[in-house]
Amino acid sequence: MKTCINVTAVALFLATSVPLAAQTSMSGGTGGSAAVGGTSASSVGTGGTSTSPTGTGSSIAAGSSGAAVDGKAQSGTHVNQGNGPVLNSNTRAQAHDGGTFSRSQTRTKVKAGEDVQSTTRTMSHEPGSKPVKSTTSTGR
Repeated sequence: MKTCINVTAVALFLATSVPLAAQTSMSGGTGGSAAVGGTSASSVGTGGTSTSPTGTGSSIAAGSSGAAVDGKAQSGTHVNQGNGPVLNSNTRAQAHDGGTFSRSQTRTKVKAGEDVQSTTRTMSHEPGSKPVKSTTSTGR
């Protein structure tokens, strides 16, 4: 059995001095799994942002894993700070055994004090069958 696990929990914080009268917070995330034959893949992403009279803070985290009984599996996670007060994460896992495969990918974006968006796409396929796909989104 070959298993590849990559879990990255990165908390990146952005601070700005935007005084507001009240505290506002938002959070969100998505995750999903796909499995067929002897393969499976999962991914998850989450983020949050909060604004108070003393400033704004944001965080983001993501992780993925893939497994194959007789085949190969891989996963990877990338987290970075985008333009301005934006945090991005992209995590992906896939596993295959011959023509049978499973994959899962989650992308998450946090715009400090404004929005949290996340989308997970999964797919599994076994030769001779129709692919099974799923998409889950939150945010705008």
